[in-house]
Amino acid sequence: MSITAEKKQTVIKEYATTKDDTGSPEVQVAILTTRINELSEHMQQHKKDFHSRRGLLAMVAKRRKLLDYVKSKEDARYQDLIKRLNIRR
Repeated sequence: MSITAEKKQTVIKEYATTKDDTGSPEVQVAILTTRINELSEHMQQHKKDFHSRRGLLAMVAKRRKLLDYVKSKEDARYQDLIKRLNIRR
């Protein structure tokens, strides 16, 4: 249910703002979105997996907080990020 190291590195390269960027909000949101998408597929097959559901809800809340932070700093970055990740507000 977690993402592989290779997939994580490709996500980091795609959303990094600088060369060695691994911790910017954009990268964190992109990694969380990848994990949320994979866990959502798992939840569609295993509807009664309540432990994974709790983790999924926690990840969604963390992503929401990070997106709110990006929006408070610069709205253009926020709009670009949600468009690139196909996240609806």
